[in-house]
Amino acid sequence: MGEANGIYAVIPARWASSRFPGKPLALIAGKPMIQWVYERTRRAKTLDQVIVGTDDERIYNAVLSFGGNAEMTPSSIPSGTDRVAFVMRDKQAEIVINVQGDEPLIDPASIELLIHILRNDASAPMATLARKSTQPQELENFDTARVVIDKNFYALYFSRSVIPYLRDVADRKAWVDHFPFYDHIGIYAYRKDFLMAFTQLAQSSLEMAEKLEQLRALENGYKIKVGICDVTPVCVDKPEHITLVERKMEEMGIHGE
Repeated sequence: MGEANGIYAVIPARWASSRFPGKPLALIAGKPMIQWVYERTRRAKTLDQVIVGTDDERIYNAVLSFGGNAEMTPSSIPSGTDRVAFVMRDKQAEIVINVQGDEPLIDPASIELLIHILRNDASAPMATLARKSTQPQELENFDTARVVIDKNFYALYFSRSVIPYLRDVADRKAWVDHFPFYDHIGIYAYRKDFLMAFTQLAQSSLEMAEKLEQLRALENGYKIKVGICDVTPVCVDKPEHITLVERKMEEMGIHGE
């Protein structure tokens, strides 16, 4: 595949974190978390390159030590998406995947699905994923964003609130039985030119209200294609989540790949 048509995955990884400083280097089953993310991302066979974009030499050196690709980025960069754009600024590519650096069990098939979606819909400049909510308590987690989609699987809106509101179903615990609610999964595919343009747009009012960056695209009139999958992300936001991830690894039969 020619470089101009290349497909890159960039994993933004910064040291600073209010809840878990140094999170990318936290050991999970004997390996730094960033190594798990990198190696599982690399399993997506359609990808041409995987790069970690970081603002810290400790993370940079750790990635190089296990044979990965990494690039230093300024610590002043405001978001993960901006860090991805910085890494890609001088590279020719067709599609860029923004992989969250705190998902050590990232599913390679999810990355392949994103690439497939964007390659098969010329009208969409970006794509993301969602999963159907199946348990009533999932609708009460306001740390999780929801997405409503149209009949062609384009996002209509993202919110931390439960959307839509089922006016005729009084028992909220029964809502999942009456309507397909979707939890948003925070992985994105961008056409490279759109990624560079997107990061030059000013933050939008809806984005700032919900603290959801993807609303910037919708508020500026851009389409977001949504793929539906059955994967439940396992994120590490706090130190105590490591035990949960290691338990999940045992259930999946993953042992120090």
